[in-house]
Amino acid sequence: MHKIAVLGGDGTGPEVVREGLKVLEAASHKLGFKYETVDYDWGGDRYLRTGEILPPTAIDEMKKFDAIYLGAIGHPDVKPGILEKGILLYLRFGLDQYINLRPVKLYPGVETPLKDKGPADIDYVVVRENTEGLYTGAGGVLKKGTADEVAVQESINTRKGVERCIRYAFAYAQKRNKDKKLTLCGKTNVLTYAFDLWERAFYEVAKDYPDITTDYAHVDATTMWMVKNPEWFDVIVTDNMFGDIITDLGAMTQGGMGIAAGGNINPEGVSMFEPIGGSAPKYTGMNVINPLAAIGAVQMMLETLGETKAAELIDKAIAYVTGSKLKSMSAGKMGFTTTEVGDMVAQFVADA
Repeated sequence: MHKIAVLGGDGTGPEVVREGLKVLEAASHKLGFKYETVDYDWGGDRYLRTGEILPPTAIDEMKKFDAIYLGAIGHPDVKPGILEKGILLYLRFGLDQYINLRPVKLYPGVETPLKDKGPADIDYVVVRENTEGLYTGAGGVLKKGTADEVAVQESINTRKGVERCIRYAFAYAQKRNKDKKLTLCGKTNVLTYAFDLWERAFYEVAKDYPDITTDYAHVDATTMWMVKNPEWFDVIVTDNMFGDIITDLGAMTQGGMGIAAGGNINPEGVSMFEPIGGSAPKYTGMNVINPLAAIGAVQMMLETLGETKAAELIDKAIAYVTGSKLKSMSAGKMGFTTTEVGDMVAQFVADA
């Protein structure tokens, strides 16, 4: 029995989560695994109503679950950063979700801005360190608002944090069993302290994975090759900041935020899965938003929970819908409503 916490969140989040849960139910019926869900109202509306971002028991409560399924965080009436830091980052750090996993996969029928590239070319995964680097908040400001103002933001990289991320990436490349190639993305020529640690750890861990081919690329070269030769990549591992940047580039090459899903992974604890596109409040209640990223998040969640057959089936269902049904990935241009897209994916799963 898989216990899943459901955080619909803000804007169109609850709408796409509803479709993801519809597909989860279809997969459960088809393949016989059991699950239960508990809904939480954490998000902008709750914050505006109560003044509380999260209850003090939030982390302990989430530790009781096997996974968290998140819709979106971001409310037009709440100052940017309050909910994102108070919910997303708080849960990531509090639950030690030290891996951000972002598949970059072009599905059939989905338009990419990359000329002459297709699904066979764009199919790789970025493993991003998720709890260290520049996002720890270390640093400060001196003489703010004056001509002598100083702002310092420090990138914190520990041997433990770096090595566990790299080790996860090697194991993932092995399990993925595609090209069995792992690329370290960094900036060793400038960030000589942090990426000296990353590079040394990378090649030391590589000794435990002799079947994995290793490669290194500066982050600027990585972004160029993601556009020019995406087929070169299998699995990429990188730090928090670089990972944040290159995964959004990757999402654009796979058809946009409407189809990109991600996971915040604690391999020894509770992981959280979400569509990447945000809350899109202007589309709330219109039944036009694309739910495929949220359905992809369910696919990732099931893969992480060990339900590999269900994950593979949902992946095939998404490919079927993109390849033969949808006119576009954009909200309002799909040719179908949010609900109808969810129905099609669920029906494919049920009929498979």
